[in-house]
Amino acid sequence: MMKRLWSEQQSQQDIEQCQELTIGGRLPKHCAIIMDGNGRWAQERSKQRAAGHEEGMESVRDIVKASSQLGVKYLTLYAFSMENWKRPRQEVNVLMLLLERYLRQELQELHENGVRLNAIGKLNALPKRVFNILHEAMEKTKNNEGLVLTLALSYSGRWDVNRAVQLIAHDVRRGKLSPEDITEERFASYLQTSGLPDPDLVIRTSGEMRLSNFLLWETAYSEIYITECMWPEFRREQYFSAMRDYMSRERRFGKTSAQVKTEPSKTVFQKVMDAFNPLS
Repeated sequence: MMKRLWSEQQSQQDIEQCQELTIGGRLPKHCAIIMDGNGRWAQERSKQRAAGHEEGMESVRDIVKASSQLGVKYLTLYAFSMENWKRPRQEVNVLMLLLERYLRQELQELHENGVRLNAIGKLNALPKRVFNILHEAMEKTKNNEGLVLTLALSYSGRWDVNRAVQLIAHDVRRGKLSPEDITEERFASYLQTSGLPDPDLVIRTSGEMRLSNFLLWETAYSEIYITECMWPEFRREQYFSAMRDYMSRERRFGKTSAQVKTEPSKTVFQKVMDAFNPLS
């Protein structure tokens, strides 16, 4: 049986909410999510931690679909950190099995809906079977032009920054780069997130107030949204609430509020002047 495209699966309520968000203001171009609280969600219900991870996969499915339907261009999910390898072996095995299952079960639907799958992190640390299916998924979807879904797997922000420094030092030693060439833009090009815009919005579930070594360089000016909702309960309604909160904020990037408020009118004025300038 042929699967319908996600755009065809929207309920009337979903359509109305998507229209409200897309018409009502500026959506984030890139949303990054620290998916936290699976274990606590399960423990509060006297279940095994694995049950929390299972339910968390349903949240992944819904948020990926909602992002695509909204028109969010980039979604990055913190799925497994380098520090997570320290967890009990049984739990790590469950997480790897769930990741493999997600990729196998969802790949065709992701592909049919134009999603391009990407991954960052020390991927060679993943079990071979997981690495192979991940590579297959990225290869199959590499030409898709819809949502760019990035999975942070065996990832550490400090590790990525340290790796970038090593690569830069190597290029300096080989004479390919001089110290004067190392700008912020050049440095960012050595990170695994090269090619992705910095996140506009970082969402963290479960109420914890920390970044947990996630995208440390890239989140310098990201808006941060913390919700008490555990990840297994975080679905599109909670996601839309985070979007509304983001859209109500004023992003200043170090400027004053007055400067930001005058920028749009200056931009419009400049466009008008450019239209009358024969040299533009």
